Amino acid sequence: MAQEQKLILASGSPRRLDLLNQAGIRPARLMPMDIDETPKKSEHPRSLARRLATEKAEAALAVLKGDLEWRHSYILSADTVVSVGRRILSKTEYSDEASSALHLLSGRGHKVYTGICLVTPGGQARIRVVETKVRFKRLSGLEIDHYLASDQWRGKAGAYAIQGIAGGFVQKLVGSYTNVVGLPLYETLGLLSGEGFDVTAGWAEG
Repeated sequence: MAQEQKLILASGSPRRLDLLNQAGIRPARLMPMDIDETPKKSEHPRSLARRLATEKAEAALAVLKGDLEWRHSYILSADTVVSVGRRILSKTEYSDEASSALHLLSGRGHKVYTGICLVTPGGQARIRVVETKVRFKRLSGLEIDHYLASDQWRGKAGAYAIQGIAGGFVQKLVGSYTNVVGLPLYETLGLLSGEGFDVTAGWAEG
């Protein structure tokens, strides 16, 4: 009898879960991993996204070690980093941080990197980093103030969520839109299918 495929999402992001569900994939288990996301000195944004995604997957694997119920599972993790040049814009929790980030992004281009790490049932790690270029229109002080009042920036890298109000700030986008939301679907599904996970198994369920 074929082994039942199970996917563990090592992330607490509702956006990543929504994106997987959109693609017809429903993880068997959610395992948010609490790790130190502080960038290392002079760490490049791309390298940070790769490292954090890998560390989250490794942390989940360590927790599951010896658990027979989940030993044949796939583990998927991701981390998204927003940067202007080499300057990393961390997740914002306070309005002054968000205001500073939005003023920096106003009228200029930035890059969004998402690192994705897939650990196979055999324990092999497959890692990709996806880059998207985004350019914001010039934001007025009033627009920034009203966006801050919406609270949609809270907990978001770069102080914005492209799937919300801030989608209207985007003047140009080159690359994957879902990458900016938090999980590049094309590359993620490619990793999964390349390692034997049937990404179409849940499609008939709607």
